[in-house]
Amino acid sequence: MLKNILLFLSFLLSLSSFAQDQDNHHIALKPKDSVCLKDCLVQAHWEAHTRTFVMSTINEGDLKDDYVIGSGAGIGVLTKPLYGFQAGVSGFFMYNLASSKIHELDNLTNSANRYEIGLFDIEDRSNKNDLDRLEELYLKYTLSKSSLTVGKMNINTPFLNPQDGRMRPNVEEGIWFSIKEADKIGFNGGWITGISPRSTVKWFSLANSIGVFPAGVTTDGIKSNYYKNIEGSSGMAIANIYFNPSKNVKINLWNGYLENVMNTSLMEVNVEQQKKKMKFYEGLIYIHQDAVNNGGNVVQSKTYINKGAQSNSISAQLGVKNKKINTNLNYTHISGDGRYLMPREWGKENFYTFLQRERNEGLGNVNAFMTKTTLTILNNKLKTSIGYGYYQLPDVKNFRLNKYGMPSYHQINFDAIYSFQKALKGLELKFLVAYKINQGETYNNLKYVYNKVNMINFNFILDFKI
Repeated sequence: MLKNILLFLSFLLSLSSFAQDQDNHHIALKPKDSVCLKDCLVQAHWEAHTRTFVMSTINEGDLKDDYVIGSGAGIGVLTKPLYGFQAGVSGFFMYNLASSKIHELDNLTNSANRYEIGLFDIEDRSNKNDLDRLEELYLKYTLSKSSLTVGKMNINTPFLNPQDGRMRPNVEEGIWFSIKEADKIGFNGGWITGISPRSTVKWFSLANSIGVFPAGVTTDGIKSNYYKNIEGSSGMAIANIYFNPSKNVKINLWNGYLENVMNTSLMEVNVEQQKKKMKFYEGLIYIHQDAVNNGGNVVQSKTYINKGAQSNSISAQLGVKNKKINTNLNYTHISGDGRYLMPREWGKENFYTFLQRERNEGLGNVNAFMTKTTLTILNNKLKTSIGYGYYQLPDVKNFRLNKYGMPSYHQINFDAIYSFQKALKGLELKFLVAYKINQGETYNNLKYVYNKVNMINFNFILDFKI
C-alpha cells in the first residue's frame, strides 16, 4: 500500500517538475490573494531521499559477528501555504539486500543481535522485503512566526528525537505548537500520543512502544515485563521555554510528563564568548526524574519505573572552536539515587558525553568522561571527528543501578562525512567506526561482553537527498 502511495507521490513530483520546466525552470509566484489549491501542489516543497547502509560488528573470540547491507528510498511533500495551512506527507521503504543470519541468536550467550537488526524491523527479524512505513502525515497552521501541527510528524526534544543512526529515524504522532514571536523568549510544546520508532515499521501508542526494544532487568534482577503492560497512560505532555537573556547566553527549560508513569525535568544553560577568531563555549545540563503513581502498573514487576523512584543527573561541557576545528571536554554524573530512565525507543540521551553506538540510559551512579575533536576542511565539504570516552558504571550484578548488565568501558569513535557539491550536490558519504573496550568485571560471563564491549562496529552510509 505504501509503495503505491510513494509511486503516486513520485508521479505528482514529475508533474510538478514538468510544470516548472514549462516556465523556464522558474515558478512565477502569484499575489498572495490568488493562491489556489493547484498552486499548493505545483509550488509545493518536494523531497526525495535514498539511503544505502552497510554495517558490520566484529565481536571478541568466537562470539557471533554480523554484517548487513540495506537500501531504501522515500519521498515527501509539504504543500505551499494556503491561508496559513500546509499539509505534509512522506513515506519510505527498505530492503535487506544482503546480510549474515542477523535473526539468529549467538550460540555462546543465547543473546540476540543488537546493531544490524536495527536497520530494519526489530519485531520481525527475518523480514527482508516488506519494510515500508508511512512516516509523516500532518496538517500545519502558521501565523506570523508561530505554528501548530497536528498528525504524524518529526519532533526533536531531549525526550523524543529522531536518533537517525539506522535506516530511518523516529516519527511521532500528536499535536505540537511553537511560539516564536519574541526574539529572546519562546515556547514549544505539545501532547504526543504515538510513535513509530526507528528499527520498526509499525505505529504504536506511546505507552505500548515502551519495551519494543530489549528491556533489561528489574531492580531485583528478573527480566523486565513492562512491554504492553503500561496502564493509564494515554500520552506525554512536553513543554519547553527558552530564554536568550543576552547574545551569548541561552537557557532551555524542559518538562516531560508521561501520564501515570514518570516526570522528567531538564534545565540546560549554554554560554559563548568570542575572542578574536576563537569562540569559547560552556554548557550545563541538570535532569531530575520522579516516578508518577505506581510507575505504570500496580504490579511492580510490570512497571517501567519503581514506585517512589527518582534520579538526578548532571552533564557539563567546555569547548573551543573556530571555522575549522571544534574541541570539547565533557563530563556526566548520574547519582546513585536510582536509574536514569528514558525509553530507548524514543531517542538518544541528552548528555554531552554521548557517543554513537552506546548509551548510559538505565544506569545510576555513573561517572562519564568524554573528549571530542571535529575538523572541517576542503571548503566545508569534509567533516571528520574523533571522540574518546571513559564510562565508569556500577557492577553488572548491581541490578538496582545497572538495567542492561553493561560493564565499565572505554569507547573510541571515528567518523567522517563528505558532502559533494556541484553536479553531485545532495550526495553524502558517511563513515563511522566505534570501538569499545571492557574496563569492568564480567564474571567470565560472555553475555556481559557480546555486542557490549571488546567489539568494533563499522558503518558506511550513502545518502542522497533532493
